[in-house]
Amino acid sequence: MQRLKNQVALVTGASSGIGIAVAKALAAEGAQVVVNYRSSKSEALQVVEEIEAEGGVAIALQADVSDENAVQQMFAEMFAAFGTIDILVNNAGMQKDANLVDMSLADWQKVINVNLGGTFICAREAAKEFIRRGVISERSCAAGKIIFMSSVHDIIPWAGHSNYAASKGGMKLFMQSIAQELAQYKIRVNSIAPGAIKTPINREAWETAEAREKLLKLIPYGRIGVPEDIGKAAVWLASDDSDYVHGETLYIDGGMTLYPGFATGEG
Repeated sequence: MQRLKNQVALVTGASSGIGIAVAKALAAEGAQVVVNYRSSKSEALQVVEEIEAEGGVAIALQADVSDENAVQQMFAEMFAAFGTIDILVNNAGMQKDANLVDMSLADWQKVINVNLGGTFICAREAAKEFIRRGVISERSCAAGKIIFMSSVHDIIPWAGHSNYAASKGGMKLFMQSIAQELAQYKIRVNSIAPGAIKTPINREAWETAEAREKLLKLIPYGRIGVPEDIGKAAVWLASDDSDYVHGETLYIDGGMTLYPGFATGEG
């Protein structure tokens, strides 16, 4: 049985990496999926084609999530195509890494604007629709579901990546604060915090044997995650199977947040 049948899902940043896996997983469970992209239209259309090839329904819509007008236009286009929204996965994100003393204000602000500002704008627009429409019991127990794509670095400090870590740490309390605020409307809000996942953006961390061995020292479970691990979790959080889960962060990291160095006295 398809757990998300007839529901509409928007996945931001769905033209690459984790976003692709999430979009496909939601579609496989019956959701009609909006594949959001910022600049890679051809890649987004490829995701749509792959979903449709498996019998799913999807469209690609362009928007820079840090641009309020662009997001509002995307929501209008989504409503024109599918009528409403049931699931928002705030997945779009970016890194612009530098040591503190070398980081420009522009690079600090860009990461904050996309990773934190973009999630704010999208969550606000989705919440407006959830509140307006209310619960449709044949679709879901909840009026709507918002899922943030955070990171283990919402609790693990990361030298040389302070803007990214700050954005994810801010996301954690933003998620919890709006979860507190929106519960009265039967809107569920949660986060997924991936650890090391094999995606093109971090290929250098796992592609060679030497890099892989170094990375695995941080992962007690002994394997590097794949995007499908995150897609499965997103389906669960979007479905009624997790209806009593609210304001929580699900760490999918093979135990990275257990700080494995402490097991051997090296941490």
